[in-house]
Amino acid sequence: MSSATPQVYTLQFWLLCLSSFLFFASFNMLIPELPSYLTRLGGEEYKGLIIGLFAITACISRPFSGKLADTWGRMPVMYFGVLVCVVCGLLYPVFTTVFGFLLLRLLHGFSTGFTPTGNSAYIADVVPLSRRGEAIGIFGLAGSLGMAAGPALGGELGKFMSIQYLFVGSAGLALLSVLVLSGMRETLPRPQRFSLRLLRVRRHEIFEPNVLPPFIVMLLNIFCFGAVLTLAPDFSEHLQMGNKGLFFTFFTVSSLGIRFLAGRASDKYGRVRVLKVSSVILVISMVTLATATTKFQFLVAAILFGVGSGMNSPTLYAWCIDLSHPQNRGRAMATIYIALETGIGMGAFVSGWLYGNDASTLPYPFWAAAGLCALAFLYLVFGNHSKYRSLEKAG
Repeated sequence: MSSATPQVYTLQFWLLCLSSFLFFASFNMLIPELPSYLTRLGGEEYKGLIIGLFAITACISRPFSGKLADTWGRMPVMYFGVLVCVVCGLLYPVFTTVFGFLLLRLLHGFSTGFTPTGNSAYIADVVPLSRRGEAIGIFGLAGSLGMAAGPALGGELGKFMSIQYLFVGSAGLALLSVLVLSGMRETLPRPQRFSLRLLRVRRHEIFEPNVLPPFIVMLLNIFCFGAVLTLAPDFSEHLQMGNKGLFFTFFTVSSLGIRFLAGRASDKYGRVRVLKVSSVILVISMVTLATATTKFQFLVAAILFGVGSGMNSPTLYAWCIDLSHPQNRGRAMATIYIALETGIGMGAFVSGWLYGNDASTLPYPFWAAAGLCALAFLYLVFGNHSKYRSLEKAG
């Protein structure tokens, strides 16, 4: 093990990974049961809004969280996002109308608008360039494990208990994630005291133009994740699978090792090369899902989706940091997360609209997702990335 390893994999790094896992698991454990819950409330036609509303506020809040991470500090931004998660988890059992539920989904999105921005800026502060892709791959794995293990856990628990208990459990996991962070030092040099003027975001503070290439690739590739989050539970029911979170279990397992390997590969061979491969795999996974008629094919699609996503996300985050200036790192990470939330939101809205609660239309959103991932591949092959300052090796 190299001498640089202790500088990368410190206790702070592992605690942040654990906190990220718990945070993402907290709200994702609800996903398998939310479509059925909304149907019981009488809002089955609004299934596309379950993820879509969540993504809207997450996207809107990114410029604010990015500026606050660069001024107020990384830690306060993380704490605020977790607080939103805890409060919303406790309020779901109280707001039992369709309007109340959708309002909470809108508010709940502020959690991912803040905490991941602070997390990513913090990681960028403590990880050296030579190990960036590898370390972000491991950190991203922790979050993705939470995003995938949460639905698997929620789908299993949903067979034995009321969703009201899942709401409380979601709040409990979020609270645990912030307790893990307690005592960690702030990495932002000379953080400012909070004031309302910090919430005034100017036009140039919304978007970091240096990170346009990873922004475009993220926007195109992540559409498929919004489609999967929205439709996988109903697709599972259509195929008569007992655990509606099983798709996410296979997705999790397949993404485990690949994230670490993809991160190291992007450090060695360049971000663009790895992203070309991941985009092709995502296309294949979406085509497999669109044509799935058996449980076996459905789960094969989950495995391919996990591999493609496991290669895609950490490489994009590393590329984003490569292209960003240190003083604007929070803004750069907020920008890539704007692409993330916009793509997921588009995937959710469009998928819900194309699906229309009709099982015969389930393939259509996945064909659309495959087309967008193919566009990402073409952009990586033919796009002019040379005008952007980058520390990566040529792709």
